[in-house]
Order: sequence, then structure tokens, then C-alpha cells
Amino acid sequence: MTQSGPSASCDEGHCVTCADEAVRMLVLEADGAGLARCEAPDGAHTEVMTDLVGDVAPGDALLVHAGTALARAA
Repeated sequence: MTQSGPSASCDEGHCVTCADEAVRMLVLEADGAGLARCEAPDGAHTEVMTDLVGDVAPGDALLVHAGTALARAA
């Protein structure tokens, strides 16, 4: 059977909907109110919402997508 129309590939390492991907980030500071200042692998610092992963502390590693921590990273 042949499929018509575009097909999405899951092999590209990013979301096929928004072309974004989750990034492992390191917590630098946490405010205790659901926000943390984090560092990306390229050294960029950004504010991340941590509501989905609970309390975080400096040194914690998070998996971040679109400014939101989705999970703790190993």
C-alpha cells in the first residue's frame, strides 16, 4: 500500500511539529517559585519554568523544551 502526502520522520532528533528539540541544561540558580536560571551546552543562560519537575537546585540537570523543564536528565 502506498501512502500519499508528506510523511514525518522520527529520525531527525527533533519535534516534527515545531522543529525544536529538548536540550540538556544545568541549573545555576533556582528561585523556589518554579523558575530557574539554567545554562545550555553552548554556554547560553536562560530562565526555565520548572513546575513540571518540582523543586530543583544548582547542579541539577534538566531536559528543557521551549523554556520549560520536561524531565530531569541523568
